[in-house]
Amino acid sequence: MDRFLVPVIYGSVRRARVGIKAARYVVRRLRELDCEPVLVDPLEKPLPMLDLMYKEYDPGTAPPVMEELAQLFRKADGFVIVSAEYNQSIPPALSNLLDHYLEEFFWRPAGIASYSAGRFAGTRAAYALRTMLAEMGMVTMPSMLQIASVQNAFDDEGVPSDPRMDAFAKTFFDELLWYMRATKSARAQGVPY
Repeated sequence: MDRFLVPVIYGSVRRARVGIKAARYVVRRLRELDCEPVLVDPLEKPLPMLDLMYKEYDPGTAPPVMEELAQLFRKADGFVIVSAEYNQSIPPALSNLLDHYLEEFFWRPAGIASYSAGRFAGTRAAYALRTMLAEMGMVTMPSMLQIASVQNAFDDEGVPSDPRMDAFAKTFFDELLWYMRATKSARAQGVPY
């Protein structure tokens, strides 16, 4: 069975961010499914505000953190994007991180995990992401992982407070594994361009 490399891209840089708990849950769950998750946190991997995309730099001249992420993304079998909802859309740090890349995302599935402090679980951000990620060449899965009241949903390490969380998330992770297997096999046979 394949061991999939899965960057888990988290999008908030706010001081009192609680959504990092949701990202840690995704990482923990992927490890349990024998994947190799890598948490990409914009506080730990800060990119400049978008001026030049990675592909617009001459080879070897991109900032080191940008080069490191490009290498990771090119090796990835799939992605999980973990997003809050800010003003009915995604956080600016997440948009900035994603917008630095393009071809590195092509032909790979993206699972969308959204959250909010309220009961709507970041739904509007998730739908904005679906359009954005598809435009960036990713295959967005039908199921989404939506987390309401994120501040109460996990402990600091991403362990769910509700023991039914893994059961609620099962379809999401099952689809992600299926799409990674399918797209990896298809990429091995060539891509349209």
